[in-house]
Amino acid sequence: MDDFDKRDNEEIYSKKVRAGKRTYFFDVKSTKANDYFVTITESKKRFEDGTFVKHKIFLYKEDFNKFVEAFEDTINYVKTELMPEYNFDEFTREIYKSNNDEDTNETNKY
Repeated sequence: MDDFDKRDNEEIYSKKVRAGKRTYFFDVKSTKANDYFVTITESKKRFEDGTFVKHKIFLYKEDFNKFVEAFEDTINYVKTELMPEYNFDEFTREIYKSNNDEDTNETNKY
């Protein structure tokens, strides 16, 4: 098996974001055609039985720009129109320290 075959749906890059009771994973994966796509996974532990509930979005290259634009517009709307008094930067500093100490490329992350 050559390197090309080994990369089929192989994880190329991963970024983990812990956010309270949830963890988000942003993963870049490859296809057989040497193309790339992104998966965004939300993982949340259920306290009742300790299992993880996961939701996954597949994002393909042709949608990257539209997705980023809509996401940024939505976040900016919340920040400027709905919650202009909230200090989002302060919250970012608090969680950055805890996230910065963790390995973002864990193999058994889900």
